[in-house]
Amino acid sequence: MSWLADKRIAVTGGAGFLGNYVVGKLQTVGCRNIFIPRSSDYDLTRMDDVVRMYERARPEVVIHLAAKVGGIGYIKERPGEFFYDNLMMGVQVMEQGRRFGVQKLVALVTVCAHPKDAPVPFREEDLWCGYPEETNAPYGLAKKMLIVQAQAYRQQYGFNAITLLPANLYGPGDNFDPVSSHVIPALIYKCVEAIEKGYDAIEVWGTGNASREFLYVEDAAEAIVLATERYNGAEPINIGTGREVTIRELVDAIVKLTGFRGRVLWDPSKPDGQPRRCLDVSKAETLFGFRDRTPLEEGLERSIVWYRAQRMAPTAITNSQRGASLSTWPGRSET
Repeated sequence: MSWLADKRIAVTGGAGFLGNYVVGKLQTVGCRNIFIPRSSDYDLTRMDDVVRMYERARPEVVIHLAAKVGGIGYIKERPGEFFYDNLMMGVQVMEQGRRFGVQKLVALVTVCAHPKDAPVPFREEDLWCGYPEETNAPYGLAKKMLIVQAQAYRQQYGFNAITLLPANLYGPGDNFDPVSSHVIPALIYKCVEAIEKGYDAIEVWGTGNASREFLYVEDAAEAIVLATERYNGAEPINIGTGREVTIRELVDAIVKLTGFRGRVLWDPSKPDGQPRRCLDVSKAETLFGFRDRTPLEEGLERSIVWYRAQRMAPTAITNSQRGASLSTWPGRSET
C-alpha cells in the first residue's frame, strides 16, 4: 500500500486520455478517495471555479493533468487559446492549491517546453538555453511557467510542487479526430480510413525527417504515480523512453501494422515542427525508479486494435478499456 492510499487526491484532467490511466494506476496502489473535476462543472481557467473545486474536494494531493492540447496544425490555428487556457489553468490550480494547504502538487509540463535547438538528448539542465520550436511555443511556454511557479512557491512558501516533462504520448483512448489529433492517432486514422474507403494514397505533413520520442500512455501514468509517491525535488524531470524515431520511420511502421498498401505522399510545404526530440531520462530512473515498459511497435499495435474496435462499435468502447477502472468519489459522473 502506498502512502497515497489514504489521501484525498484531485486529478485535473482525470476523465481524459492520460487521466483515465493515472486514475487506474492510483487505484492499483490502494487509492480510493479520488476526485475528478469535470470540465462541464469546473472551468479551470476561471478562478471562481478553481476555488469551488478545492472547496468541494478538499484534496491533500493534486495531480494537474488538465490541458488544452493538439497537433501542430491545431496549435497554429489557435495560438492565443493554447497560451491563455494552459497558463491560466496552471497558475490558478497551483495558487489555490497553496492557499488550501495541499500537501503535494504534481504538475505535468510538456516536451514542447524544451528549446528548439537544445542538444540531443534533451537534458533538464538545458531547459532555459533557448526558445521553444515556434509552432509549439504558445503551448510550451504556458506550460513551462508551471516550473517557474513551482520553484518560486517552494522557495517562498515551502510548497511541495513537482514538475514532470513527458515525451509525446500515445495509446488506446487517444484523440483520433483528424483535425485536432497528434501525429500517431492522425496517421492511424488516415491509414484505417484509406483501407476502408479504398483510397490509394494518404498525405502526410512535412518531409518525414524530423524525429520524435513516443511514450505509451500507460507507462506515462506509471511514471506520474511513481513521482507522486517518491519524488519531492525542485528540479523538473523528463519522463520518456530515451529513444527517438523519425516521422518517416513512424509512418512506415503504422502503414505496415494497419495493412495499408497505398502510397504515402509527403507535403514538404507543411511544417515538420521541432527538428529532433529525444529526452535524457536518466534522472527519472535514478530519482523515482521509472523505466518504460512498452516497445513502440507493441504500443502502436494496441492503439490500432483499439481504434478499429471503436470504429466498428463506438458505443462498446468503455473507459475501462482505456486502461482505468474509474473512481466515483465524490459525485463523479461517467462518460
